[in-house]
Amino acid sequence: MAKSKTGRYENEADYVVVGSGSSGAAIAGRLAQSGASVIVLEAGKSDDQYLVKKPGMIGPMHSVPKIKAKVDWGFYSTPQKHLLDRRMPVPRGKVVGGSSSINGMVYVRGNRANYDSWAAEGNTGWSADEVNAAYVRMEDFEDGANDYRGSGGPIRITRNKTPQEGTLQFIQATADTLGVKVVDDYNAESQEGVSRMQQNAAHGLRYSASRGYIHNLDVPTLRLQSEVLVTRVVIENGRATGVEVTDKDGSKRTVRAGKEVILSAGFVGSAQLLMLSGIGHAQHLADHGITTLADLPVGDNLHDHMFHALTFHTITSKMRGNALFFGKGVIKEALRPGTTFMANSVFEAVAFLRTSQATDVPNLQLHLLPWSYVSPNQDEPIQHKVDPRTSITLLSTLIYPKSRGTLRLASSDPTAAPLIDFQYLADNADLEVLAEGSEMVREIMGGAAFGGAVKEEIHPGNKLKGQELRDAILNRATSVYHGVGTCRMGVDELAVVTPDLKVRGIEGLRVCDASIMPSITGGNTNAPAIMIGERGADIVLGSANPGSN
Repeated sequence: MAKSKTGRYENEADYVVVGSGSSGAAIAGRLAQSGASVIVLEAGKSDDQYLVKKPGMIGPMHSVPKIKAKVDWGFYSTPQKHLLDRRMPVPRGKVVGGSSSINGMVYVRGNRANYDSWAAEGNTGWSADEVNAAYVRMEDFEDGANDYRGSGGPIRITRNKTPQEGTLQFIQATADTLGVKVVDDYNAESQEGVSRMQQNAAHGLRYSASRGYIHNLDVPTLRLQSEVLVTRVVIENGRATGVEVTDKDGSKRTVRAGKEVILSAGFVGSAQLLMLSGIGHAQHLADHGITTLADLPVGDNLHDHMFHALTFHTITSKMRGNALFFGKGVIKEALRPGTTFMANSVFEAVAFLRTSQATDVPNLQLHLLPWSYVSPNQDEPIQHKVDPRTSITLLSTLIYPKSRGTLRLASSDPTAAPLIDFQYLADNADLEVLAEGSEMVREIMGGAAFGGAVKEEIHPGNKLKGQELRDAILNRATSVYHGVGTCRMGVDELAVVTPDLKVRGIEGLRVCDASIMPSITGGNTNAPAIMIGERGADIVLGSANPGSN
């Protein structure tokens, strides 16, 4: 982190951005490039650490509690009544770069129809063609630029150059058994089919939003202040004028915004901050002794992707989930940087498929992981063991959940974790997608393209079928950590922000992150969150007014 961007004690700028994650880094970097002064406030520590920078560290980052605690807020959901009352981990990046510094680096824009549906609801300026311009600008794609893809942008996008043989067999088996296309670029005109995965990683480095937009852009008018907890938005006469913060040493101060305050703290942080500042359901705020300044449905519309993992002993995948194998990889990567599994995401292929419930777009995503996976779940904060054999794990992933939940304050104390209630599988149709997807996975893994390489279904075991499989999923289904929607964008009374990201009824305050999504995108949400930051900068600077191209 360059000294020109630290500015730890500065207390005023044109724009104050809360959160340095996927959207926050992007909007802050672009605003600063315009010549505006920008202060970015981040509760976490620096991302200048091997744990964050090296893509292959994603494994221990999420499986070893002591390591995870260094970069994660440690949130849990409330007991999920449709999932055997399980309390689910809700990882959120507490580090510069936010969740873009701790995620799996799976680069998926979503389906173009997702954005057209936003626009059809009245969110002018957010159609597929309009957001495409922001995507093109943010990308540095290894295949180069075309009508859909960008080159030379802040986020490097590559494919793993040495995928496992089993990964390539999976791609062929999916095409053969289900009759779908092998797609070269699922982020271009059409998503449907099976593909090698694209990752925001290159040259053995994670390309988080902070790497792309803060460190590499290196704009002198941007000041990053880390280990600073924002506790409240200061609102005076109906206008946001700054934020109250607590520094690492416990001292408190106010950081003033000459033009606007922009909340980019994610689906948890942005909603929580609005409520702490008097913006939310009036009765809920009153219950916590908070004076209501704007009665808005903050914290509603919470939804997320879920997956069910199936693991198969496969001899054409050479990865082993044990400390010895991993340690050898770390050593090899140190000797030959960028050449081992440590240089890449742990995921190697994706497929976008249709279950019987699909309508106009694929409603199922498969993630391929050439490793064993935890069974039955990883709810408990312990280091879970995995099967030691070489394996392929496929995640049957629900990408358009019908279930909706809420996020609420547990307390008016800004350091208290909020109540995160996803209401997972409240709609039984969601369970059916996971189950049908699991059955499709079994069909694929029995495909001739594997040539007998698949030896056994380790988890959950092929004896579980029908209702028994569905019952097992209730204890096995896991979040993909893609929560969205708690500060919904729209033009009706259910909206928290307008299509130009302004908080309804408050001047000088916007929300710019995945919490504004009216409905979740079809695929991993990191790329859309970065795009929202890019698009948000356009809107703030007036270079792309909502409703115009």
